[in-house]
Amino acid sequence: MLALLAATALALSSATSPAAGTAQGHFDNPPLDEIVIDVVTVNGSGCPLGTAATAVSPDNKAFTVTYSEYLAQVGPDAKPTDFRKNCQLALVVHVPQGFTYAIAQADYRGFAHLEQGATGMEKASYYFQGMSQTTPITHSYSGPISDNWQATDTVDVAQLVYKPCGEERNFNINTELRVSAGSSDTTKTTSFMTMDSTDGSINTTYHFAWKKCPQD
Repeated sequence: MLALLAATALALSSATSPAAGTAQGHFDNPPLDEIVIDVVTVNGSGCPLGTAATAVSPDNKAFTVTYSEYLAQVGPDAKPTDFRKNCQLALVVHVPQGFTYAIAQADYRGFAHLEQGATGMEKASYYFQGMSQTTPITHSYSGPISDNWQATDTVDVAQLVYKPCGEERNFNINTELRVSAGSSDTTKTTSFMTMDSTDGSINTTYHFAWKKCPQD
């Protein structure tokens, strides 16, 4: 079994207004109070029980989820279901009183080895419990390639969806890796994608925009 490293880091950042500028412009002055992140569930074929671990950063502004089996592949040693792997994280983010947050940007990294004729895809969507799921954002890759890949999802400021103030709701992150053999010969060659990095650094960073809640 391949031991592959993939990580998810949430860098919590600030905004006092959803009209403060571009998504990147939100990240100046996060709330100073402690931020606590609880991982309610980690579930999916890319993160089965016991293969994902979570750790909150010392400054309480980020956390990392480390995977050991987030690998999608096709080839002579692959199972029929290995072409697609997914993971859903359900999180509760306890934020300082008077603040709420929204997802503004996600940076994904991994490694892809795709033979001539094969293709790969990374897809992600985000939503708060009880609210509509965002339209999935997809990044596609075509073989031949054997290199690190990187993708960035950016949400326009006007489309930021904030957690309702005064309510505690799970924040859900759905990710998926998919590999298609296409015209490649899967009896002889293997194509795969991982949510990881060859240098072991952080792969996936979720940036949050902050907003002050209205006073009661």
